Amino acid sequence: MELMTAGESHGKALVAVIEGLPAGLPVQKEEIDRYLALRQGGYGRGARQKIEKDTVNILAGVRGGRTLGSPVCLSVENKDYANWEAYMDPCTADLSARRVTCLRPGHADLTGVKKFAQTDARNILERASARETAVRVAAGTVARGLLRELGVEVSGYVRSVAGVTDDKAYPFEALQGVKESPLFMPDAALCAEAMARLDAIREEKDTAGGVVEVRVHGLKSGFGSCMTYGQKLDAALAGALMSIQAIKGVEVGMGFAAALSRGSRVHDAIYYDEAHGFYRNTNNAGGIEGGMSNGEELVLRAAMKPIPTLMRGLDTVDLDTLQPARAATERSDVCAVCACEIIAESVVCFVLAQKVLERLGADTMQDVKERYAKLP
Repeated sequence: MELMTAGESHGKALVAVIEGLPAGLPVQKEEIDRYLALRQGGYGRGARQKIEKDTVNILAGVRGGRTLGSPVCLSVENKDYANWEAYMDPCTADLSARRVTCLRPGHADLTGVKKFAQTDARNILERASARETAVRVAAGTVARGLLRELGVEVSGYVRSVAGVTDDKAYPFEALQGVKESPLFMPDAALCAEAMARLDAIREEKDTAGGVVEVRVHGLKSGFGSCMTYGQKLDAALAGALMSIQAIKGVEVGMGFAAALSRGSRVHDAIYYDEAHGFYRNTNNAGGIEGGMSNGEELVLRAAMKPIPTLMRGLDTVDLDTLQPARAATERSDVCAVCACEIIAESVVCFVLAQKVLERLGADTMQDVKERYAKLP
């Protein structure tokens, strides 16, 4: 199963094409729209979210609410395109207007204009924008449905915002309803503290980042491989999470904390009894050993840097004059960590669906379910 996305931040639409889905997979437009709405929510979001009310258009590959086995094509309209058509039309755009030459630190602007020989950073930022993740959430929600058919559930929450951190361990069931929190934080007191901190940061025209945690419950062992480096599950998941704009670090299980601890406190001892078979009492490995799922819950964390578009701008250089300047400013969020959490869940869903189909390969969803059920 493969995914290709296309589209610009202020273009007509964003498009995703999923190739390799089995026939007979239920696809619910309402569920995709719900996750698109969650991606736009969360405390600290900016003005653009008031313009865009994302919904999915299912263009191909689905009939009567089920996949056909052909490529599935999804699109999300950019409603703001109506305000940008004169500058973004594929054929008649006015290239002299809305140019971005004051390169923004922390963005793809400078490296992109050099790599692609551009004189306008808009030709870079329109695609590099995190707006692209809207269709990755749509595609990930389709993959979420495939996992759910197998009894695999994916959820998550925000562990840290602007330095306010929740280090408590939560069982998977406790994450139900966490998306009703303004910052997707289970602890209401910490959520209120983080919101107050974001208010102060907004007043200073600054931005903040955070850490999200994604959990996967019910995945059987053996997905991924220890035989080929390119098939390692943790490598694929880390790569997908790092592909999200603004992600600067990924952890599996104990993550970096494992480097600070002794082996006897890190590695999960193995036990066996007739009732449970092989089992572990701890999950420091985060459900992955040797590049393969081990049957325990997957635990993944991703660190999001502060959004680099600051309303007060940062020191930079003007591309035209090569003189000192202040960075250009587009509409921006103070913090988009809730959006990041939804995107992280979505890319994890897609990778896991890929690994399931890679191992079980089948033309129909019924065949996939039957083969999964036979796994130990």
